[in-house]
Amino acid sequence: MDKAEKVAAYFEEEHPFKKSVSILRDLALKSNLEETYKWMFPTYMINGKNVLSICKFKKHCGIWFFKGVFLSDTENVLENAQEGKTQAMRHWKFYLEDDIDTKKVAAYINEAIENERKGIKLMPKKKGKVTVFVPPELEEVFDRDSALKAVFNTLTDAKRRDYCEYIASAKQEKTKNSRLQKIVPMIAEGKGLNDMYR
Repeated sequence: MDKAEKVAAYFEEEHPFKKSVSILRDLALKSNLEETYKWMFPTYMINGKNVLSICKFKKHCGIWFFKGVFLSDTENVLENAQEGKTQAMRHWKFYLEDDIDTKKVAAYINEAIENERKGIKLMPKKKGKVTVFVPPELEEVFDRDSALKAVFNTLTDAKRRDYCEYIASAKQEKTKNSRLQKIVPMIAEGKGLNDMYR
């Protein structure tokens, strides 16, 4: 089944919100959005960018605005789609067909389209600096070779953590020593332990 057939099946399926989602679809299509099917929902795009999806569930239907956080939300109807997980997506839920005020919904859709045209986007939050615990065996090597330590400190947090866990997870002294011999040249070259797998 191609995407167009999936969209058709979604709207043709007998469901308590069949008429409601059809109304929402008409509003999206009148806005000249491109209709496709993603994540099991009809999704509407402009210039290849997601603007909204139409969803239906047991107790409600609604619209997911992918960058709803930027909508002015004059009606105070938007909810975070998944509190603690989604940052930009907002959901407008409808419990009855009469809840859908087509003029107001169209205004939200048009604002979402305009925001996408302007290129407004939410920048990901920068993570704070990660503290990497350097095992004593590796610290001893660095005490003897400050140049090696300097190179190690230029590696990404993930690469430094990989090396430290590799040494710390060895149970026997013999294993720790053989692992140290293996990784010292890799660190000196500025490589990560798992670069060959990435």
